[in-house]
Amino acid sequence: MTNSEAKQKQGTVDGSSISGADHARTDGTVGSRASGACCRLHIQSSRGAGMDNGLTALIAALVGVTGTLLAPVFSQRIVFRFQEQQFERQQQAVQAQWARDREEARLSERRACYIATNTAYRRYRIQLMNYLWDVHQGTVTSTCRDELEAARHAHHAAFAEAQLVASSVVLAELDAIAKELAQAYRRVKRLEEGNPLRSFEEIEQDLQDLWERWKQMRGLMRTCLGVEDPPLSLPPNRD
Repeated sequence: MTNSEAKQKQGTVDGSSISGADHARTDGTVGSRASGACCRLHIQSSRGAGMDNGLTALIAALVGVTGTLLAPVFSQRIVFRFQEQQFERQQQAVQAQWARDREEARLSERRACYIATNTAYRRYRIQLMNYLWDVHQGTVTSTCRDELEAARHAHHAAFAEAQLVASSVVLAELDAIAKELAQAYRRVKRLEEGNPLRSFEEIEQDLQDLWERWKQMRGLMRTCLGVEDPPLSLPPNRD
């Protein structure tokens, strides 16, 4: 082998060695870069996961702190609302009781008024009847006059009280009967004076009619007071 051939062969071998080394270095560089990229991705993903975990923990902490701070406020509002509802119920109970007491007092006052009115009206009519008979028989005395005037004033007082207490239905009927009694009084007095507007028999009949009308008036009073009559018991059948 000549020197030139040996050099060429040496050059070829060296070139091959150099080329192999270059390829090795290139492969190493690429591998290193790929490994670095993988490491960076792993680090970034780790950082991202760490940030998510930290954010979740921060939110949980904020929620916990907020709940702790607002819990007394909510508790106070709940207690206040409960107390408010309880107070409203108590107020409603008090108002209901007050309304019942007021209704009972009003009914009691009206009952007393009706009793007094019933007594005064009956007394006045009876005194008019007695005085009419005294006039007819000519036996009128000062005592008879005083008794009639006392009954008349008592009737006026009872009617004045009834005007403030009685129901509209009862009051309308009381007013009508009071006018009839006033006319009867005037007729009796005119008969006593010898200047009659009606005869003795007519005046007596007027007073009798007033008694029948007063029975109806008494029924209106009982209805106003809520008094219900029990059903009438029928006589036993003897057949």
